[in-house]
Amino acid sequence: MSLDPGVQERLNSVRDRIERACTRAGRSAEAVQLIGVCKRQPLERVVQAVQAGVTQLGENYVQALQERRARIEAQLDPACTAGLRWRLLGGLQRNKARAAVSLVDAIDSVDRLSLAQEIDKRAAAGRRVLDVCLQVNLSAEAQKGGVEAGSLPGLLEACAPLSHLRVIGLMTIPAAHDDPEASRAVFAHLRELRDRLQEAPGGGDLRELSMGMSSDFEVAVEEGATLVRIGTALFGPRDVPPEKTGRNP
Repeated sequence: MSLDPGVQERLNSVRDRIERACTRAGRSAEAVQLIGVCKRQPLERVVQAVQAGVTQLGENYVQALQERRARIEAQLDPACTAGLRWRLLGGLQRNKARAAVSLVDAIDSVDRLSLAQEIDKRAAAGRRVLDVCLQVNLSAEAQKGGVEAGSLPGLLEACAPLSHLRVIGLMTIPAAHDDPEASRAVFAHLRELRDRLQEAPGGGDLRELSMGMSSDFEVAVEEGATLVRIGTALFGPRDVPPEKTGRNP
């Protein structure tokens, strides 16, 4: 498959925007990891983005991830698939934890102890340690997952004894706005929570901030994001019908 110039151009543009945001914030661009969100994106665009240099992909649904990962990797050469990391970004039901743990390198949406315990159990059965981020609901939106900020220290401490689960960071999704600046306070709040909890029980590995999407990732980077989740800015408009795979957003 020949590389579509548009794929490389979008990837270069996103990387350039990350670099410029890092420069404004006095940060190194190497501190920010790009996650390509392939939810409802055509497979050929995702495949070509990996061929162009994208090394991390994220999906929202376990079933979609299972199906699309197999199809995407079937079109890639072994050198590409060997260095490719997969992340689950959407909400996870406990009954799908076993499948999720077998499919991904990290889960960015853990928001309750019962789910963390189930992930730990399944990871132990697979003889692995899984990286996770705790999702924090800082916009107080009932339709979104995430632990409340006040309950976050307790959840972090409760996860500490889980030996097959490693809490490496925090994740948030701000309320939707037309102005990216409207999300700045939320991103700054998540950074402050991460910094404060690094010395708290269970916070020894807390380093990542998963925040910022296509509409606001530059502001997120300026506020300390280390993981940005980019879909349309990287792959172009979605044109695959929504998957009917459960409650995940």
